[in-house]
Amino acid sequence: MIAGIAIGATAIQGLHAQNKAPAAYVVIDVSEISDPAAFGQAVQKTGPITDATGGHFVVRTDKVVPLYGTPPKRFVISSFASAEKAKAWADNSTMKELQPEIDKYSKQRRFIVEGM
Repeated sequence: MIAGIAIGATAIQGLHAQNKAPAAYVVIDVSEISDPAAFGQAVQKTGPITDATGGHFVVRTDKVVPLYGTPPKRFVISSFASAEKAKAWADNSTMKELQPEIDKYSKQRRFIVEGM
């Protein structure tokens, strides 16, 4: 039994060592959308960029239920393996070209958070 515990502990340590960089998330809180149709067309182009840079959408919705304070009009969380990969998404040349178009039709906050 002691040997089983030791093997299990070693396996868990090995798994933790493999994942040294914490996950990172790009959070986008869209507070206003001035032209929903144009905004929708612009943000549709971000999906392939997210995929190409190793990210995936965790949450992408306009169905936000307020609990306290003013809720956003739209909320997005994209997951990346590390903050560096999330920054690479933000620095992607195609994303940088799209950003003024997205900003033209919305007001939003974008930031990276690290964690589990």
